[in-house]
Amino acid sequence: MESLKGKLLIATPALFDPNFRRVVVLVGEHGEEGAMGLVLNRATETTVGEAVPELADVVEPDAPVYVGGPVQPRAVLVLAEFDDPSAAATVVCGDIGFARADGDLEHLARATRRARVFAGYSGWSPGQLESELEEDSWLVEPVEGVDLFPEPGEDLFGSALRGKGGRYRVLAMMPIDPRQN
Repeated sequence: MESLKGKLLIATPALFDPNFRRVVVLVGEHGEEGAMGLVLNRATETTVGEAVPELADVVEPDAPVYVGGPVQPRAVLVLAEFDDPSAAATVVCGDIGFARADGDLEHLARATRRARVFAGYSGWSPGQLESELEEDSWLVEPVEGVDLFPEPGEDLFGSALRGKGGRYRVLAMMPIDPRQN
């Protein structure tokens, strides 16, 4: 299978794992050793200033910390839009990448246009994501035209599906628990 690095995974109703209901995941790595990504649309009540005040120069202190996924929930990852992508530890797509864990925070603040702080990440063992794709658990979409840094409260899941049009617009309106429709 071709690498999905830099693609979006949009959860379908076939995915019952509560960690991934109605989420949009940016795939950061995908290869023979498995896959890793970040859930982009799960803001917490915790602010960056409360959780990681040292990042307050990079991300607004009152910005929420996002849940990147269920793996290593205490790990802190910074996804950013870089002025110079070579400043990223890893480029995911275009000018979007992960900040260096050991980097100079003042330099990071100057090198980025936008950034988000994530607690944890999403991970798949070798072949696991491919199996989930065969089960129609995910829609795979390009990132073009999707704002990867939407404002808190914006419906990234719904807007990504509405952008596909047709039957996907119905999925965008589906409640978390369709039995309560």
